[in-house]
Amino acid sequence: MSDLVKLTIVEAKKALDKKEISATELTQAYIKEMQDKRNLNAYVEECADKALEQAKASDAKYAAGEAGALEGIPLGIKDLFCTKGIKTTACSHILDGFVPQYESSVTANLLRDGAVFLGKLNMDEFAMGGSNETSYYGPAINPWKAKDSNADLVAGGSSGGSAAAVAAGMCAAATGTDTGGSIRQPAAFCGVTGLKPTYGRCSRYGIIAFASSLDQAGPIAKDVSDCALLLKSMAGFDAKDSTSAKLEVPDFMSVLGQDIKGLKVGVPAEYRPAGLNAEVAACWDKGLEMLKARGAEIVDISLPHTQYALATYYIIAPAEASANLARYDGIRYGLRVPGESLDDLYVNTRTEGFGQEVKRRIMIGTYVLSAGYYDAYYLKAQKVRRLIRNDFIEAFKKCDVILTPTSPTDAFAIGDKSMAENPINMWLNDVFTVSVNLAGLPAISLPAGLSARGLPLGLQLIGKAFDENTILKTAYALEKDINFVRK
Repeated sequence: MSDLVKLTIVEAKKALDKKEISATELTQAYIKEMQDKRNLNAYVEECADKALEQAKASDAKYAAGEAGALEGIPLGIKDLFCTKGIKTTACSHILDGFVPQYESSVTANLLRDGAVFLGKLNMDEFAMGGSNETSYYGPAINPWKAKDSNADLVAGGSSGGSAAAVAAGMCAAATGTDTGGSIRQPAAFCGVTGLKPTYGRCSRYGIIAFASSLDQAGPIAKDVSDCALLLKSMAGFDAKDSTSAKLEVPDFMSVLGQDIKGLKVGVPAEYRPAGLNAEVAACWDKGLEMLKARGAEIVDISLPHTQYALATYYIIAPAEASANLARYDGIRYGLRVPGESLDDLYVNTRTEGFGQEVKRRIMIGTYVLSAGYYDAYYLKAQKVRRLIRNDFIEAFKKCDVILTPTSPTDAFAIGDKSMAENPINMWLNDVFTVSVNLAGLPAISLPAGLSARGLPLGLQLIGKAFDENTILKTAYALEKDINFVRK
């Protein structure tokens, strides 16, 4: 691996500013890693020529003293973001050949600040999945291996390609989206850092919708500083998104390194159920001790409606998916499978175009929205969602930030029968993450150690709405003490 691809964004930007390296050299180093590690299946669309053109333009800006905040930094883009002139499929057969004629707001912001786009990254189909195994292009493979085993492991989902690419040095950082843990869980599995901002912090315009009240874009990067730097570029009010928050974007980098003495860290009793993996629990305890050693106060809190979070999520998310995915009909764009009638065309296209997990969620969502079941399921789930949010509001009266595990396990093998044969087992991997999305709060996952199998374990920090600064400065302090060695 080239030394250049080991640089964090902050380090690379300093080297570029001092003209110690060029954007073209940096981009070429990442392109070589992309080509050498195609076996990981992290990219579904490579844009090497386009990236080199962008890098050349960045070098000209450095020469002219006009470099942007991310000038010449090579990024990977999750295949859920519409990118003008670059194929975007949400890793679904039904969007085969779709090339957007417009740019998502998040990627437009990154381009505005000088980022270089290396290509589109693998993901679970329409972001529905927790292992990247539902992708039409096959799973992204985790660059980590368990001790004494050569079995391929999942990269996590849905942003598995993003996490795998960052961990393997195939991009400086990547965009992800998080609907129920889809940034944080793959970040934990791959030993990198993933930030899910507050709902509304980043525009959803141009992001292919899964569940509109839950989806939120965020960065996956090598460390906390890079996440802070990327979020500054990605975030901001957007009139094209009715859920975009009209708030000033803070300088997230400015809080890194601040003292956390006196900070109150909440520990929810409900996140430590009987049977919690001992290694995960030990990693959590170690994180709490590190924060305590820095002068933080550990506070016991309760989130009593946590037990209903998964059930609530798997009613609301499929319901919204059912509505959002109704637009894919074979008429306007993407796959078209002809039939004898218009109805046949719809049926044939959707039958062949959607994968098993997407079909499952469309069916569940259509069921809970149907007459006679709307009140019993969907309306009740929305009421419970409010109770889950209220739990967090009450908890944050006692603490400033909440520390929990990110995932109940380390990465599992691709094709794990216990997951494949029972989708509920896969859904249970989101047990620590979904409530954050239901409440619309910010959260970050950072690598906190290794399991006995030699695989990364993640810790999650949850903050108050639009208080990314507190979780970032806390995560930065934890990161320094943990001193995790990246792959």
